[in-house]
Amino acid sequence: MRKTSNKEQCLAYLKSYAEKDLDGVAALFAEHIVLRDWKIRVVGKQKAVEETKKNFEAANSLAIEVLSTYENEHTVAAELKIVVNEVEELYVVDVITFDDDGRIISIRAYLGRGDHL
Repeated sequence: MRKTSNKEQCLAYLKSYAEKDLDGVAALFAEHIVLRDWKIRVVGKQKAVEETKKNFEAANSLAIEVLSTYENEHTVAAELKIVVNEVEELYVVDVITFDDDGRIISIRAYLGRGDHL
């Protein structure tokens, strides 16, 4: 039986991502993960890890602020403010789905905008 909730797993993923901890992120991915955002779609752990590594290499720094979360049985939606390289602000909703073992089986990321013009 798992000791952590899906929300806790989601927050662990976001923490590892903000720290650019590729091993930590990879440990949370299921083998058959589907990773999709406004630019790419990849299937499988190896490809998802490679795509994550590209993102880490492209950013000198990442800061993630969790604005809110919504959870149901298998999925957590997290509204995020992500600051890349201390200047580029991205408002994103990650919809993260978990298997019964707490591994991430899909991440669907949607780009939005902040409240200011």
